[in-house]
Amino acid sequence: MTDRVRRAVEESGLANAGRGPDHITDPVDPVPVVNIANALTVFRIVLVPVFIVALFLGGGHDTGWRIAAAVIFGIAAITDRYDGRLARERGLVTDFGKMVDPIADKALIGSALVGLSILGDLSWWVTIVILIRELGVTALRFWVLRHGVIPASRGGKLKTLLQAVAIGLYLLPLAGLWHVAAAVTMGTAVIATVFTGGDYVWQALVLRRRSLAGRTDEGRARTPD
Repeated sequence: MTDRVRRAVEESGLANAGRGPDHITDPVDPVPVVNIANALTVFRIVLVPVFIVALFLGGGHDTGWRIAAAVIFGIAAITDRYDGRLARERGLVTDFGKMVDPIADKALIGSALVGLSILGDLSWWVTIVILIRELGVTALRFWVLRHGVIPASRGGKLKTLLQAVAIGLYLLPLAGLWHVAAAVTMGTAVIATVFTGGDYVWQALVLRRRSLAGRTDEGRARTPD
């Protein structure tokens, strides 16, 4: 009789009455890929060709179009600041966002660097160093993708911020001390770019080693004695 009553209580859900959510045993709803954070990331990618067109209109050195290009670049850079914050604060972190967010950054920064170098406003060696690092890190992410996703680090975000500020200064039709400030900021960004690149290499190697070690341990556990 006691067992019959206990089963009836469990089936009716009374046994869980007043119980708070159990974050370990309760099922977790998957985070939708279509969310505000990922939408901002995609919007940043869409702005890249718009920025390129504005940069080269008027021969590339028209004051009005250079200001317009700087504004578009600034709007795109601002989305980079808020998409990650929204994802973390609202629990909208997805593998799609972790993967696409850095790619969107590289598309925006890379197009600006190449454009400025074509126009003769920025030395090609700066663009080449930064692009090699960015493309290398992207390839690294795909190389370890089956082992896990490497999210953008704080150092990587700082690097992107320095690059964005330097590019913004180069885009604006400024001269004198402003041009010196742009060169100094870009030099700092190059140093941060190289340093964080090495950090990503280390993260990739650690992630891959841990993944392989986990698979080895799992294989041993399944092997009968």
